Parts: sequence; structure tokens; C-alpha cells
Amino acid sequence: MPTTMAPSPTPPEASGSAAAAPAAVAGGEPLAIICGGGAFPLVVAEAATRAGRRVHLFALRGLADPAVEAWPHSWIALGQFGKLCAEMRRRGCRDVVFIGYVLRPRLRDVTFDWAMVRQLPRIFRMLRGGDNHLLTGVGEAFEDEGFRLLGAHEVAPEILVPAGRLGQVAPGRDQLDDVLTGRHALAVMGPLDIGQGVVVINRHVVAVEAAEGTDLMLRRCAELRANGRIRARAPAGVLVKVPKVAQDRRFDLPSLGLATVEGAARAGLAGIAVEAGGVIATDLEAMIRAADAAGMFVYGFAPENEAGSAT
Repeated sequence: MPTTMAPSPTPPEASGSAAAAPAAVAGGEPLAIICGGGAFPLVVAEAATRAGRRVHLFALRGLADPAVEAWPHSWIALGQFGKLCAEMRRRGCRDVVFIGYVLRPRLRDVTFDWAMVRQLPRIFRMLRGGDNHLLTGVGEAFEDEGFRLLGAHEVAPEILVPAGRLGQVAPGRDQLDDVLTGRHALAVMGPLDIGQGVVVINRHVVAVEAAEGTDLMLRRCAELRANGRIRARAPAGVLVKVPKVAQDRRFDLPSLGLATVEGAARAGLAGIAVEAGGVIATDLEAMIRAADAAGMFVYGFAPENEAGSAT
């Protein structure tokens, strides 16, 4: 998940009230937010608080933003599974959200407690596969301990990118053809658990996101254009992002932010297209302003099972 920018977090005592999503107000117990890196954990904490839900942030050491300390929080090292479960129970949490990026750790960098040691056979099985396989296995481990997992978008539906043209610039017919090509390519790759994004120029897939993430893929596209491997005159091409086929949407939905727009602009792309309702953004309004200033479109297309084309 790319590092993105978001509004400064508002601690719970300074937050107002707002209409809540059903998942955000279920029960009176606090919501546990397990925080990886990036701005999304703080955005979700703000949204849950506005909806009237108390939160407690469980921040992963070495990954979570220090700004979590403005909220009720506990720091947890990777591998302290037993401590995390015990602390969530002590705080009265049953509902759990995982949000933020987490790089696959080396085993020597993990602090194993006894509960984690008991999980080692399962962990080794989870590591033999892609990110969706791994995260689904992590979720099952918490469910086995009696916790209920929620997607971040269930708690903060406003982070989902909506459908249609989102800024001043509209995609043309050629760009919509690129969107269709990218969506098809990602549907084919999805069962292999490879990635959630591709760059398409003139119906030609020129880059595929894998372990490097979106930002580094876009940097690679800029380098390919600079050294002449991409010859289409800028602006040309589309970054397309969708969830993986059969993805567990409680974890690791594709994301966008200001860094995505900046990277796409440096790569000379004409725009960004994502599956509406399947991609999240920390600050969509700021991202759209940046895209407008760069002359790029941002477009949300219907999921493939709802429409046969990108229009």
C-alpha cells in the first residue's frame, strides 16, 4: 500500500458527531485498529470516532505513524500475537480493523511470544503464497481467538473511491480502451495473487505492480519513458487499479493518494482509473485537485460484474 497524505488526525475528545455506518456503531465496545504504516489508520480512527465509536489503536512498532499517540493506543511488536490478543480483550475490544502497509518481515526481525510460537506451523503455510493468502490466514488466526474482523471501508465508507469522472478532466475513448485492457489483465492475474495495478498505453500493458508497490511501479514507468522504452508522446496511458479476484476485502484494498497522482504525472500518464467501491483514498479531494492541476483524469469505473464496459 502506498504511503499517502491525509488531514491531521483529530483526537477523540475534539471530534464531532456524524451519521454512522452500521458496522461502526455495532455494540458499545471500542473498535481495535491494528495500525500498519501510512495515513490510513488515522483516517479510519477519525471516521469511526465521528460515527460515535470509541477506538483503541494498536500500533505496530517500526511501521505505525507516531501520530497514533494522539489517540488511545498501545505499541505492539510484530510477533506479539498473544500480547495483542490479551490487550484487545483487556480493552474490551471485539471488532478489529487491520489497516496500513506491512512489509513481509524476516523471521529474525519478529519478536515471538509463546502464542506466536504455537502459530508457527500456520505461519509457514501462510508465507507460501501471495499477500491475499497471507492476510486471509492472519485474519483466520484472529477469528479463531474470537475477534470479529471488519474492513476499513465498513467503518469509514467515505474512503472508498466513487464512480464516474471525479475531476475536471474526462477520459477519452482511447483511455477507456486502455482501462478495459488493464481491467482484463488484472482479472487474469488476480488468481495468481500478483498485484492490484497495471499501466496500460495504447492497449499495451507496459508495467505490472508486484512486490514493489504502485509508487515504485510508476517510478519505473517514468524511467522507461526517459530512456525511450516507452515512446508514446505524453500524456498517454492509464494507471488501472482493482482488487484482486476473490480478494478478502477486509484487508489490503488498493489505495490512492497524492503520491499516486504525482507519480502518474511524472510517468507522463493521461490519468488514473480504479474500480469504484473497491479502492480507497486518504484525501480524495486533495488528490483530485492535484490531478486537475496536472491535466490528468481520475475515474471510477463499475465493477466487472456490474458492467461490461468501462463507460
